[in-house]
Amino acid sequence: MIVDQAIYRDGERVECGDLSDELATLRAGAPGFLWIGLKDPTDDEFALVNTELGLHPLAVEDAVTGNQRAKIEQYERSVFVVLKTLRYIEATSDIETGELMLFIGDRFVVTVRRGEGNPLSDVRERLEEEQDRLLHGPLAVLHAVMDSVVDHYVDVAQELALDLDEIEAQVLTADGVGDASAIYRLKREVLEVRRATLPLADALATYMDRGGGRELHVDVRHLFRDVADHLRHVNDHVESYDRLLTDVLSAHLASVSVQQNSDMRKISAWVAMAAIPTMVAGIYGMNFSVMPELVASVNIGGREYYYGYFLILALTAAACVYLWTRFKRSGWL
Repeated sequence: MIVDQAIYRDGERVECGDLSDELATLRAGAPGFLWIGLKDPTDDEFALVNTELGLHPLAVEDAVTGNQRAKIEQYERSVFVVLKTLRYIEATSDIETGELMLFIGDRFVVTVRRGEGNPLSDVRERLEEEQDRLLHGPLAVLHAVMDSVVDHYVDVAQELALDLDEIEAQVLTADGVGDASAIYRLKREVLEVRRATLPLADALATYMDRGGGRELHVDVRHLFRDVADHLRHVNDHVESYDRLLTDVLSAHLASVSVQQNSDMRKISAWVAMAAIPTMVAGIYGMNFSVMPELVASVNIGGREYYYGYFLILALTAAACVYLWTRFKRSGWL
């Protein structure tokens, strides 16, 4: 749907009447530019805007298809910009990715937002309060929107840092408590951020160096360089998060391996101790009729006491206690 549309003339907002008439007036030489904001537009709504503005077919195809890589494409009479929006969901610690596309012409700006991330109402309001920036025309809108998107990147990166600190604290505790699935999930979210920020940094650098940068007013060029600097910091942080997550995952796997080795040693020790009574029971379970232990006895007061059974139990218990003591001293138990 069309969220908002207005004419901006001499830095001030003028309500937009009939779209065709307003565009004809602007093209006839009237000062100002048109800003149309669309949110999840239908095919009919987008076709109406396209018919009036004459957008480049390749840009229109990308906008209709969606799921584009962040980029800045320069055409003969317009610039097409794709930005990936990020929204951190506090309840699930997930990152939701959306798209924000801009068509920049000489006398118009069209913003197309898909998803719930990065609403532009605040951006429009701030620009309307800063009339000097609106005097730079459609590129002022491009900078304001891009700056808002990058600011959201900064907020998301800070949330990722908090999640990373929490996971790192869990893994590096004395008992090594940690969850590999949580590490993989956060690593996937970091990758989601990198997919949004890295292509935009490259596209913005190319645009500034080879394309529209040489046509920008010096004040606007400084604004775009400030955005590029913030974006560079986000990329540096996200890259460091990715490396640190890899180290945390390695530490977690090493901790799990150590714990498994410790468990295996304990199991082996108990199996060794259980083997002694099992062996003795197996021997005496053969039902031999003649065994010294079966007839070993002592006569006390005219009464015969058979002690072989108790002697074997005592020797078995002594052997188990001996093994338990040795395993305990060696750290296996």
